[in-house]
Amino acid sequence: MIKKEVEKILQYVQKPARYVGGELNSVIKDANKVDIRYAFCFPDIYEIGMSHLGMKILYGLVNDREDSWCERVFAPDVDMEEQMRKHNVPLFALESGDYIKHFDMIGFTLMYELCYTNVLNMLDLAGIPLFSKDRTELAPIVCVGGPCACNPEPIADFVDIVFLGDGEESTNAVIDLLKECKKNGASKKEFLLKAKDITGVYVPSFYKDSYNDDGTLKELVPINDAPEKVKKSIVSDMNKCYYPKEFVVPFISIVHDRAVEEIFRGCIRGCRFCQAGFIYRPIREKSVETINAQSKALIESTGYDELSLCSLSTSDHSQVNEMLTSLIDWTVKDKINLSLPSLRVDNFSDELVDKLNKVRKSGLTFAPEAGTQRLRDVINKNVTEEEVIKTCTKAFDNGWTTVKLYFMMGLPTETMEDIEGIANLGMDVIHAFYKNPNRQKGTGLQVNISCSSFIPKPFTPFQWEPEDTMESLKAKQKHLLESIPSKKIKVSYHETPTSLLEGVLARGDRRLSAVLYSAYKKGCKFDSWDEHFKFDAWMEAFEENNLDPYFYTQRRRDFSEVLPWDHLDYGISRKFLERENIKAHENETTPHCRIQCAGCGANKLNGGHCDARG
Repeated sequence: MIKKEVEKILQYVQKPARYVGGELNSVIKDANKVDIRYAFCFPDIYEIGMSHLGMKILYGLVNDREDSWCERVFAPDVDMEEQMRKHNVPLFALESGDYIKHFDMIGFTLMYELCYTNVLNMLDLAGIPLFSKDRTELAPIVCVGGPCACNPEPIADFVDIVFLGDGEESTNAVIDLLKECKKNGASKKEFLLKAKDITGVYVPSFYKDSYNDDGTLKELVPINDAPEKVKKSIVSDMNKCYYPKEFVVPFISIVHDRAVEEIFRGCIRGCRFCQAGFIYRPIREKSVETINAQSKALIESTGYDELSLCSLSTSDHSQVNEMLTSLIDWTVKDKINLSLPSLRVDNFSDELVDKLNKVRKSGLTFAPEAGTQRLRDVINKNVTEEEVIKTCTKAFDNGWTTVKLYFMMGLPTETMEDIEGIANLGMDVIHAFYKNPNRQKGTGLQVNISCSSFIPKPFTPFQWEPEDTMESLKAKQKHLLESIPSKKIKVSYHETPTSLLEGVLARGDRRLSAVLYSAYKKGCKFDSWDEHFKFDAWMEAFEENNLDPYFYTQRRRDFSEVLPWDHLDYGISRKFLERENIKAHENETTPHCRIQCAGCGANKLNGGHCDARG
């Protein structure tokens, strides 16, 4: 329901469909018949937020409850924000059009560190005090979750509770508690004192930080009887876990405009750079029957003609061939395009190729990550150049003519020789294409090389490593371009100033809340968008708060240092991460979980169970 004051300003914005709601499968309830109203906020524009699977899951989960209503809220683009501020229109939810300052819970999903200023901007637009200490009433409770919540310290001063790990069970538990507290007239403090005892819920205000003379964190002491270690929440059985039968279908094109089926959580691989591969452990699969049933339900309820399988590595599902056989049986018949992202180079079997041949061909994407075998061993990629070429050749045999290769720059121990290796591997793929007698005649090959800048992240073996400098990354990008000898190779890479900020916020402590606030007051928002990023304003914000950004990025941390996320338990033992760091510097690999258990400790959070063990 669009309010009149909103309707008046829509004529002045570029994409009004972002702000009107009313899409197919959106949930409308009677506000007077629910106990809890939950504004699920995505701190970026509609097209990006509507592509996020986590939001779709929790939106459905909360709305399945008769006593609660979850509505969607996205960051208005600059043209809409300008109109809202000019006409004093507070931030509103799409389903009802109501202002979210009157809701009981306001949740932000943190997918990327550079969205933090958008969180502050959305709270301000809503007319809600930014700092948690200034919000004294029980409602609204401001909470965050998502991958960046594994180190929420840089935004600790702004949030009331943090959801760690899988949100399905902890969200319901928090709603139950908030409903009870609201009914009994409890205070916010009374709510937080009970919330801290829910598995997967962290209350930042119940921990006090202090620092050593050298600027490193001395300790984070729990108060109010809060736990010393806060365990993440975990869904044990993915077959019984809630999954939506329908998605909201947008009016306008979004980034991932298709039905999405999550086939498992976690990863068996142990790539040392990959935060998701560690924080989502242990691996938990859905059965082929569940995947099939959920996929059919989504296609039926949305009308989409494309289905994408979602996981960290699709071909690592233990029953991948059976799964694809059963899905292809009906997707081909119903003219549904089946999309298989995240394929591994080292298990691209003949059987898998045979299955892929039955679905529409798009470009193939693989991620060697590093240009030389030495560096692939450092990062524990466990993929050889021979496997990359063999896999590409197999694809060329079957008619593929476009290959995308993902790499990273700035990895620990990286040299210019490793950068040249990226260009060499691209050329080897080209040679493999033209040597192949079975290639598709009359067509050329396109090799797209994408290079992202490596940022060390919490809960990985590289959490102690220094980040590569902006100057070094620029030199490496230049060297890569100079090393490419063929026009058949196209290179894209990320700009570097945002990498510095991402690195600071990824491993920062709660002193950064002050920097974040200063940067926001200087107009910083949409920091991940090059056209909006204000590097100088951020540098001023650091200076004003007497903090050096390079303290967080260019310093190697000692194993004995207290890290800002040490009090949060994601199941990965610190000793395991230390061992993996040492092995990385010795160019030594660790086999994946199905070959040999590396003793990471994640199964302890799941009652000793891990699907990787079979």
